[in-house]
Amino acid sequence: MAFGITRQELLEWKQKVDKGEIAFLTHYWLDSRFPESKTVTKVGCKDIEKLVAWGKRYGLKKEWIDKRKDGYPHFDLLGQKQKEILEKEGLTNDLWP
Repeated sequence: MAFGITRQELLEWKQKVDKGEIAFLTHYWLDSRFPESKTVTKVGCKDIEKLVAWGKRYGLKKEWIDKRKDGYPHFDLLGQKQKEILEKEGLTNDLWP
């Protein structure tokens, strides 16, 4: 279950993804499969090859891309990997408690 973002933030993320930009969206998230994670960062881009190349820089595999039917392919970043990547991308404001 996702929460903690506004409709406007979601729309802005989708617009960036649609433009072929690498877009980041962090929100609170609860999933019993990952009880230690309280947030997730979705890193999306409609240009799959661009997203794959971005992910390779951080050791992310192409098969980990969530290719949604609604057209917003993305990686889900959790835990330590999420923190590491956000710091390297200079997005420390997206690191939530």
